[in-house]
Formats: sequence, structure tokens, C-alpha cells
Amino acid sequence: MKLPAVFFALLNCLAFSAHATIFFKEQFLDGDGWKSRWIQSKHKSDYGQWKLTAGKFYGDAELDKGLQTSQDAHFYFVSARFQPFSNEGRPLVIQFTVKHEQNIDCGGGYIKIFPSDLDQSAMDAESPFYIMFGPDICGRSTQKVHVIFNYKGQGYLIKKDIKCKVDELTHLYTLIINPDQTYEVKIDNTQVASGSLEDDWDILLPEKIKDPLAKKPSDWVDQATIDDLTDTKPEDWDQPEAIPDPTARKPSDWDDGMDGEWEPRRMTNPDYKGDWKPKQIDNPDYKGEWKHPEIDNPEYVHDPTIYKFDNIAVLALDLWQMRSGTIFDNFLITDDIAEAEKFGEQTWGVTTEPEKTMRKEQMSLAQEQVDEEQPEKDHEEEEEDAEEDDKRVNNEHVKNTEL
Repeated sequence: MKLPAVFFALLNCLAFSAHATIFFKEQFLDGDGWKSRWIQSKHKSDYGQWKLTAGKFYGDAELDKGLQTSQDAHFYFVSARFQPFSNEGRPLVIQFTVKHEQNIDCGGGYIKIFPSDLDQSAMDAESPFYIMFGPDICGRSTQKVHVIFNYKGQGYLIKKDIKCKVDELTHLYTLIINPDQTYEVKIDNTQVASGSLEDDWDILLPEKIKDPLAKKPSDWVDQATIDDLTDTKPEDWDQPEAIPDPTARKPSDWDDGMDGEWEPRRMTNPDYKGDWKPKQIDNPDYKGEWKHPEIDNPEYVHDPTIYKFDNIAVLALDLWQMRSGTIFDNFLITDDIAEAEKFGEQTWGVTTEPEKTMRKEQMSLAQEQVDEEQPEKDHEEEEEDAEEDDKRVNNEHVKNTEL
């Protein structure tokens, strides 16, 4: 007897749970049961509605079901609550999949993590959050992965430009925050960015600042090369940029009295060399680029707890989409990096190739249909053109007869 893929997915999750602390996990494997776990904000009455679907193409009809935006040009606010926890002294791993099957033009594909005091039914764009993470696309100018942290009531954007996936397929996004204040961003279980929270966000004041008392010495020479005074301009250097075209001929009907004095057209002078400049030589007085000395910043205060969030309790989708159709799935919040990667392989990793295959088959069928319809369309257009020609001939015939 062949068991359904959902059965194996549930077994994998049980095995996974035994090895890591899972604070939140959502795969939408129980149909409409998600409606009892997720709350849509009622802050405004015109927020976009969600539906559960695997979309137009997928790797598995059940495993790939997720929450999909369903209305164009809408804001979306929905959230799910879990037992509050702190990530103090341990990694925080946030992971989910997103598929822009509508070939999104402008809209978000990110999630937000909130503290426990969030009023889910009143959530809006101004609700204070801990972390914002995920892809954001708007035309060609914005195709990035957001990583925004809240620190002491203020949001800080990552200084690196992390490019997101812009195709129509499902992709796995992972954010890892370590207690040593380092981080990692993965897409499809492959690292795309990493570094230090202090270096890649302007959360703290800089540890070093330029010495306000230091100034570049007046005799400092930072010009690496100078003109060679022994170099001279060749005698034949100066040539006009354009010259008369020797192949031009005065038209036989040209009348100097009527047309004015004839001048041949001009052409680029092949001997023109441009402005002459003496060659450059190393400057013997060059001291290199002057670097402003730095001193310790008296206002800098080290904080080893930038990474820490004390009351993590809500995962939310808070976004705007011009063209709807994005599907979110496979949410996971845990403290185990290796198990998060394993979970990604057991979910996205299992369905990504079948999804690609289905998408390719759909595109091939669509192209075949276009190819089949094109000759008929061309024939119809030819018939329409012939009818128009007949009408014009008939109209001309009527006119000539009346004359």
C-alpha cells in the first residue's frame, strides 16, 4: 500500500521535534485548521483575504499548500501566536518558504516577529516588531532581502544588499542569529550573507571616530604622478578634428548665385590626435593617501545583547502586494541550525524539483497552444485584410462609375 506524502512529512516532523526546540512550526497540513491558529487583523475592514492552496503548479498537491494572497492592490495582515520565549544564550533560526507564482511586480514576501504584547486583531503597519525578514520586490529597483532589527524602539536595516530570488518558483529563506552576535542569511539552504550584527547594522555608535583635532599637513603631497617636464609636443601633433571630404563632388545643378558658395561635406580627420598632454611620471614627493587618524569614541557603549529578544511570541505576515498570488508555507522558528537545514530539505528540498518539472510542462503546453493557434490567427488576419482590400476596390469602382 502506498502511503501519502503527508504521512511521511508528519513522521519527519516528529523525528525533528525530538532533536531541537521548536517554538513555532506551520505547514498547513490539516486543511482549514489554520483558521483557528491564525488571526486576521481587523484594524481596517479592507485588508486582503487569504486562501489555502498549493497554487497553479507545485511539487506535491498537499505538502505545498500554504497561505496565498488573493486580492490585487491590498494590504495583508495575519498572524499566529506561540508560547513566548527568549533566545538568550542560544541561536535563533527563522525559516519559511515563499512562492511568487504570479510573477510579482511590486510587493512584499517577508515576515515579522513580534513580542507577546501584540494585539493581533488590531495589528497594522505601525505595530512595533522585533524582526522583519524576507524578500521584497518592486520592479527592477527593489529586489532585496530585508533584515531589520528593532533595538530600543528603533528599526535598523542591514547595510548589505542581499539579492532575493525573482522567479515564480518556491524558495526557502532562513535567518540565523547567534549569541556571539553573528548572523547568517540563507536562500535555498545556501548561504548568501553573513557577518557581525555590529558591523552590518548601525545599531551602536561607532567604536572609533576620526580625531577632530587631526588635520592633513599643509605640505602633504597626495598626487601620485606629475607631468614629465622633459616631454615635448611633436611638431605634427596639431591637426584639425574635421577636414573636407575629398570624395565630395559639387552637384552639377549647383548655382553659386542662388545657392551660395559650395562647400564639401566634412569628415573626421584620421590624423586628429586630440589635445596633447605630457606623459606622467612618478611624483618623487608623493607620500601616499592621507588617512585621518582615529580615536576611541567616548560615546560608544558595547552591548553584548544586541542579538537577544526576550519575549518572542508572534509570527506575522504584514505586507502590501500590487499583484496577488504569493504563497507562504513551511514556517519554522527553532534554536537548532542543523535541524532547520534538515527540515528545509524535508519540505522545500523534497518538492522543489517536481515543482520545476510541473512548471516547465505547463509552459511547454502553453507554447504548443500558441504555436497551434498562430497559423489560424494568421489566416484570419489574411482573410480580414483581403476583405478590406475588396471593400476598397469596390468603393473605387463605385466612384469611377459615378464619374
